[in-house]
Amino acid sequence: MKYTTLKKSNLKASVIGLGTNAVGGHNLFKNVNEADGKELVREAVKIGVNFLDTADIYGLGRSEELVGEVLKEFHRDDYVIATKGAKHWFSDGSVKTDNRPEYLREAVEKSLQRLQLDDVDLYYLHFPDHETPFAESIGELARLKKEGKIRSIGISNVSLEQLKEANQDGDISVLQAPYHMLDRSAEKDLLPYCIEHNISFIPYGPLAFGLLGGGFTKDSKLDPKDWRNSVPLFQEEQFQQTLFKVERLKEVASEKETTLPNLALAWLLAQEGVDAVIPGGKRKERIRENAQASEIDLSQSELALIDDIL
Repeated sequence: MKYTTLKKSNLKASVIGLGTNAVGGHNLFKNVNEADGKELVREAVKIGVNFLDTADIYGLGRSEELVGEVLKEFHRDDYVIATKGAKHWFSDGSVKTDNRPEYLREAVEKSLQRLQLDDVDLYYLHFPDHETPFAESIGELARLKKEGKIRSIGISNVSLEQLKEANQDGDISVLQAPYHMLDRSAEKDLLPYCIEHNISFIPYGPLAFGLLGGGFTKDSKLDPKDWRNSVPLFQEEQFQQTLFKVERLKEVASEKETTLPNLALAWLLAQEGVDAVIPGGKRKERIRENAQASEIDLSQSELALIDDIL
């Protein structure tokens, strides 16, 4: 496994991380098996995938609880743990985005309790609430950093203008945003800003929500209740165009003697400014496969071929 040091920090993270939204994420996925989820996290740390990503909204705290139970089995230096806050949920089942300083402080404390930790390595403002000034929300996270509750500050799901405002005092170490072979919009402004301002860019959805997993065919149909129905890539005309690209990418992967998912992960890691990727999964076999992507080096000619396909 290869490692990188996240910007403006001393956090040494594996370039292949693990997204844990399916670990206890009962509000996001059907038929979540908690034992399998814990085994996935355990296997990741054992094989050197030390960069673990969760959020308080995944399973309404349950993901953090399960991840925390596994982390107790390891030494604190064995992992880099990231979590996120800003989604305030209530007993009636409603959820509101909340960036108020008092709420973020409460959210950090509750995340630490669920993770059974004294501090978290990386804490993201998960979503902007479009009400609270970033000077207040990021300012509160900066105070929590000074207090030793969090080690680095991240942000996700923001526009370029929002990122600039949030980073006005240089507090942002990491941006997490959508980026994969089939959606390169981050290359227009977010990625260049991160490169210029020494911010680690961590893509989420690196396998295009399953499309770069290689399992879809032209006859594949999503369940009507599947949230991916709202994603343009899965809508009929674009879906067929995307599958054509995917088939050509499979040929490149075959020539490289690897899998399409690992080609997709290696491609992201080859992009300037991308420091790590955080593919998810439900079973430990997945993380073993994903980890192999850290050893794939793509030549300039291979990158050019992929660019032509895309």
